[in-house]
Order: sequence, then C-alpha cells, then structure tokens
Amino acid sequence: MPDFNQQVIEEFRANGGRVGGMFEGAALLLLTTTGARSGRAHTNPAVYVRDGARLLVFASNAGGPKHPAWFHNLSADPYVTVELGTAEGTVERFGATAVVTEGQERDRLYAEQADRDPGFAAYQAATDRTIPVVALHRVDLGDPARHRAIADHLVTVHTELRAELAALREGLRSTAGAVTDPPDSADATGTVARDNPPPGRRLARHCLTFCGALHAHHHNEDSAFDLLEREFPELSGSLDRMREEHKVVARTVEELEALLASGAAPAALRAEVDRLATRLEEHFTYEEAHLVPALTRTRAVPGT
Repeated sequence: MPDFNQQVIEEFRANGGRVGGMFEGAALLLLTTTGARSGRAHTNPAVYVRDGARLLVFASNAGGPKHPAWFHNLSADPYVTVELGTAEGTVERFGATAVVTEGQERDRLYAEQADRDPGFAAYQAATDRTIPVVALHRVDLGDPARHRAIADHLVTVHTELRAELAALREGLRSTAGAVTDPPDSADATGTVARDNPPPGRRLARHCLTFCGALHAHHHNEDSAFDLLEREFPELSGSLDRMREEHKVVARTVEELEALLASGAAPAALRAEVDRLATRLEEHFTYEEAHLVPALTRTRAVPGT
C-alpha cells in the first residue's frame, strides 16, 4: 500500500491533481499529517467533497476494522497540509485545521457522501466502527490576529525546543555509559522490568523524542512558508534561506539518528548534538529576527 500511495502522490503532483487507474475521475486531494509518534510528515491521497468553504474527507480505510493512520495523526495534531488540483492544471498547497465532525452532523454528511458514491455505504456496512468525517478548514493567514498567533507560537515552540536540547546535552555530559544497554533482565519471577529503563536507553529515547518534535515543527513551518510568502512577498529571500536551513538541519538530525541506531555511546554523540545545537540556535535566531517583526507589526490598510 505505501508503494501504491506513493505512485498516486507522484502522479497527482505531476499532473495538476489528476490521476488515472482506480482514482480516475475522483475528486482527490493529498493530505499531509504529522506522525503522532514519529513527528514526521506523512502524505496520503484522500477522496474529498466541498462543503461550503470547507473540504470533507472520510476515514473509511476501505471499510477496514481500524481508522487509517492519517486520522490518528490529525487527532493528535489537527494542523495539516492540503494539496489540491486547480482549474489551471497546477497543484495548490495550503495549511488547514482538521475538525472531526460529530453526532447528527457527521451522520448527515456521511449519508450524503454514501448517496453520491455507494462505495462509501459499502465501507460503513463492512465495519463495526463509525467512519469519521473530517472537515478541513483553510487557515487564513491574512488575518492580523492570526499573524500574531503564529509569531507567539513560533517563539513558544523555539523556547520549548531550546529547553529540550539543553536537557539532552546535559544528559550526554552526565551519562557515562553507552546508549545501548544490556538486554532487560528478569527478576526471580521471570518478569522483565521495563517501566524504568537504564540511563543509556532513557537518553536514546530522549534523543529520538527531540528529533521527532523538531521534524514536526519544521514540517509545519514548511507548510506555512508558501502562504507567508504570498502574504509577505518582502520575506521571499529570508524564507528561501529558512527552507534551506531546514534541509541542513534535517540532514544533521538524520546523522544523529543513524548514530543512535548504531548504539553509539554518549561520548560519541556529544559532538553531533553540539553541531546540531549550533545550527539550530543560528536558525532559530534568524527566524525570530525576520518573521516575528513582520508578523506583529501594524500594516497599513490600502486606501487609508
């Protein structure tokens, strides 16, 4: 299924939102969510229908017994990225907030979709779960209040990531053992203790948690940059630099994760984490210096 999804995604992007095969003629969008566990971006094709200003998608999973992974992801983080074909043959990309509909509204919306496409009636009949209907609301970046909220969120997330990184570096300085600890040992009853893992394993888990949070933050920023560039064309050069810095940071994180997977000891990780810390601080400082003033300043109203 991942290979099939990737083929659909590539065809969608190459053909302005149009695909062939089983989805030929279907109203299709690409939905990118942030992994609830990994913090990484995951893109899935989904059938949609317009409902006023919002778009509706259906977590049918072809009538399977469980909700699709993308539904669990947006339940944890409702900020998503949508890609949609346009009449001009291009693909529009924008941020949206996902809202799971409930009760009578959900029932009405799903019944209307089942009337439009009987396949959805078959999906619901095939499973005991109630198939969720998710409304996607386009994020309005033209609202000054929204601008200020983005600036506040940016600074808050940077502060949290700085604190997490500082704690990680302190852990690397204070932990003398290897990240990869001996196998879990069983007590006299044969029970393996897993609630309190050894220091090295806790440190590795901390590293991976931080990397996941950083991936999620930069994925969300990348989704917003295209919109910010249209709203603030004067930031075009700065946003290009931020995009490139995201790529550099992502490569550094991948190298750190590879070291973790190899079972490297804290001493071997320190230089890599220090290198990441230096790049991140430069990147955070640059973003804050260029984005926060633009997002929080009072802009002249045309015609006044």
